[in-house]
Amino acid sequence: MSTYIDSRHPEEHGDYDDCPDLVARYLKDSEVIRGRSPRTANGYYIDLRTFFRFLKQRRKLVDADIPLDEIDCSDVGLDLIRSVTTTDIYEFLYYSARQRGNAPATRARKLSSLKGFYHYVCNKLKLMEVNPTDDVDTPALKKSLPKYLSLSEGMDLLENVNTDFYERDYCIITLFLNCGMRLSELVNIDVTDIREDGTIRIIGKGNKERLVYLNNACISSLTSLLNERAKLQNVAKDEKALLVSRRTGKRISARRVQQIVEACLQSAGLSGRGYSPHKLRHTAATMMYQNGNVDMLALREILGHAHVSTTEIYTHLGTKSLKEAAEASPFASVKPTEKTRPAAKTANQKKDDSDLRPADLNQELQSSPEGKDE
Repeated sequence: MSTYIDSRHPEEHGDYDDCPDLVARYLKDSEVIRGRSPRTANGYYIDLRTFFRFLKQRRKLVDADIPLDEIDCSDVGLDLIRSVTTTDIYEFLYYSARQRGNAPATRARKLSSLKGFYHYVCNKLKLMEVNPTDDVDTPALKKSLPKYLSLSEGMDLLENVNTDFYERDYCIITLFLNCGMRLSELVNIDVTDIREDGTIRIIGKGNKERLVYLNNACISSLTSLLNERAKLQNVAKDEKALLVSRRTGKRISARRVQQIVEACLQSAGLSGRGYSPHKLRHTAATMMYQNGNVDMLALREILGHAHVSTTEIYTHLGTKSLKEAAEASPFASVKPTEKTRPAAKTANQKKDDSDLRPADLNQELQSSPEGKDE
């Protein structure tokens, strides 16, 4: 299913030419005025497009034999948007659950997209007096503890970084385990984001900026990476990315980082256990809490959570500072080891950063709840 996002250039997109004009205006305002990221706007786009396709089908405005995913909703006008009722919203959520098999979290996201759109139409543009989503309750969500690596598994992972660009890939694992950053945050780090005061600048969801303290393990791995990066002949002078391809000298993709983590997990004998870059983020937060009595508010700052309630799955209120939280990680004293580089691979064995198939590059977007037209 096509979306406007390009997995190679997530900051760029085309026109919203297959959705209603009013939806396109809302999406553009979400990015330009409200500062939502292209990926977040993409999630709104998919959910709203699916809803108006469903609405046309429900109102019998298209032939019954046309698959929902092929319905053109670009012609949906203000009259149809105004005609939506609370019953339509509930029917859409029921359809999402029964016909499309959407989980409660996915249905909650779809409802959130609809609430945001109709709030915009009613309160911002003043085109409607009654918001049909006001009385619709959010689906109950199951709260479960995050899955994370144990301390011994984390150590095994660090000791089994057996890749062609050891300094870069060791740094990736170290930052995940110590700083708890998101995959998108890690990929977008620039060299200039590393500050002399021992902190690193992170741009999180909604383009919100935060500073995270670097412990000794992070500083050591970053120093090794920067020294090795400086030796690369193909890195352009204007290339600011911290994580670059050894072959092309350009910023590596989020999918490439996933592949690196998967390879390291396999080397450590940890594959097949459901671990991923996001599970390494959970590991960092859990280890800080379990080993350092970390203040919940401090942990919220480190992880970049918008609400304290999100952080409560890890910890209870404490008194430690942000810097103490970073130093509390059991991975803080780990340093990169001198290793013999892997033997050169044959032509049939090589798979460099640039050899990814389009399917690999799109896998992250397609596996994300925001990247699937569910």
